[in-house]
Amino acid sequence: MRGQKTLIFNNGIATSQYVYATFQEAGYEIKHLDHTHSTKERREILQWFKEKPDAILTSVSILTTGFDEPTVECIILNRATKSLTLYFQMIGRGSRVLPNKSDFMVVDLGNNLNRFGLWDEPVDWNSIFQNPEMYLESIPNDELIERNYKYIMPEELREHFRKSEDITMDIEYEHRQAINTNQRPRIVVEKSLLQHVRMCVENSKDVDGALALSDLLQEEIEYRIRCFTRCLSKTSESYVKWLQEDYKRKLKVNVIRSVHHGE
Repeated sequence: MRGQKTLIFNNGIATSQYVYATFQEAGYEIKHLDHTHSTKERREILQWFKEKPDAILTSVSILTTGFDEPTVECIILNRATKSLTLYFQMIGRGSRVLPNKSDFMVVDLGNNLNRFGLWDEPVDWNSIFQNPEMYLESIPNDELIERNYKYIMPEELREHFRKSEDITMDIEYEHRQAINTNQRPRIVVEKSLLQHVRMCVENSKDVDGALALSDLLQEEIEYRIRCFTRCLSKTSESYVKWLQEDYKRKLKVNVIRSVHHGE
C-alpha cells in the first residue's frame, strides 16, 4: 500500500480519527475527513488528496457517492456493511481506469467479501429487485462467516516459531476427543496453553524474548478461544472476552515459570 493513493472507509468518526493517528504515527502522510468539516476544509483536503500521488485519506460516509478521483489505487474497507449498494459504491471509488492504471487494490477488513462475493463478479440485479427479502435472507450473518474462518499463521510470524514443529491445533476435534473420553472440556484450553508456552520458550533465549513471542500469538489465541466457546452449549460475549484475556495472562505467567524452571 505504501506509495499508493489510498482511500479508507470507516464506520464512525472516532474510528477514522484513530486510523488517522495510527497511520500518522507510522510515518504516513494522511488526512481525516468527515461531515463536521466546513466546505472550505473539505475542498482543501480533497485538493490535497487529488494533487499528492501517495496521499491517504481516511473518511466516514461522505465519499461513497458524488466523489470522483480516478487516481485512487487502493481502497480499504475498515467497516462492515450489509448493503450491497454501499459495498459497490465504496469499492467503486477506485475502479476508474486510466492510461497508466489498469488495476487497483481492495483491503477488506469487514468480511464484506464473504457477504457479497468479489466486487467484479456478475450480479443478478433483476432478481435482487424482484425478490429483495429472499436476497437479504441469503446474505451470510457474522456468526456463519466467523465459523467458516480458519486461522493460518502468516509465514512471517511462523518464522518466529521456526524451532517448533507442531504449532497447530484443531480445537473442535480436541473438544470432541475430550467429550468422548469423559474429560472436562476445559482440558482443551489447557492443552492449547501448554502448546503455546512450549512454542514461546523453545524459540527464545530468555524471559523477555519468550514474553515478546507470546504477544505475537494474540490473534491466534482469540481465534482458538472463539472456536472453543462455540463448542459449548451457551456462552456470552463477555465470557468469551474474559476467557481470551485470562488465557493471555496465564500464557505469560506460565512462560515465565517455564523459562525459570529451565534455567
